[in-house]
Amino acid sequence: MGYNPRICKIWDNAYRYMRNIKLTIAYDGTNYAGWQIQNSPQSSVYSPQKKTIQEILEKTLQKILQEEVKVIGSGRTDAGVHALSQVANFRTRSLLSLAVIQKALNSLLPKDISIKGISFVDNDFHACCRAKSKVYRYIIFNGSFPSVFLYRYSWHISFNLNNALMQQEAKSLVGSHDFKSFCASHTGAKTTVRIIKKVSFTTELCKPDIAKGKLLIIEVEADGFLYNMMRNIIGTLVEIGRGRFEKGSIKRILHLKDRAMAGPRAPAQGLFLAQVKY
Repeated sequence: MGYNPRICKIWDNAYRYMRNIKLTIAYDGTNYAGWQIQNSPQSSVYSPQKKTIQEILEKTLQKILQEEVKVIGSGRTDAGVHALSQVANFRTRSLLSLAVIQKALNSLLPKDISIKGISFVDNDFHACCRAKSKVYRYIIFNGSFPSVFLYRYSWHISFNLNNALMQQEAKSLVGSHDFKSFCASHTGAKTTVRIIKKVSFTTELCKPDIAKGKLLIIEVEADGFLYNMMRNIIGTLVEIGRGRFEKGSIKRILHLKDRAMAGPRAPAQGLFLAQVKY
């Protein structure tokens, strides 16, 4: 979701006389159905598998502030996806200090959700509408055998990857493109055009007592991401790295605008929302 002047104006007018508070949140997404509150009847609090980060934050804030609270996130993360620095904001009439609110949140929230930062922001700040770009990070563990310490936070791949070719192909993603080939077919986005500003690759050797192998860390910064876009990009790059897709595949896939032409969707557990820029 990008900037929508009409929605943001309604937001500003409705909450003009309340304090606007920004949260920076880290969470392990393993046990959650993503960020956004689910609207289906099966997504109630009686179904632990359907818990969402937004739902838990709102219920916890309501306990602390003793008022109804609506938490607005910078964007959705899917089930199983993690966040290093998700950004959200909410409005409140409460006069509790920021320090008290942060301490209360971190004492009541589950251990896999943490409030890293809290601050007052201008009345017109909206975590989603005002975001300029987002950085997603994906971690691949490339080793012969799985690691009990890494399986929740990486995609284990046992076969060799041609990292140099993956990096070369990824350069074709940078710029303004129609990413229809890399998004879920049922996306509700008005346009599938996005601007990727940067793609970076980092390789690190694992410590021997953690795992035998290396970590391939891929970061992508874009003005916005379509549903499953990052995971589909990673899945396609892996197919290139293992030799199933030839050189020049990224350009060809972008041109075809057909999801069936791209690689499989990478698993959720390796994906992190690393940063939101304003």
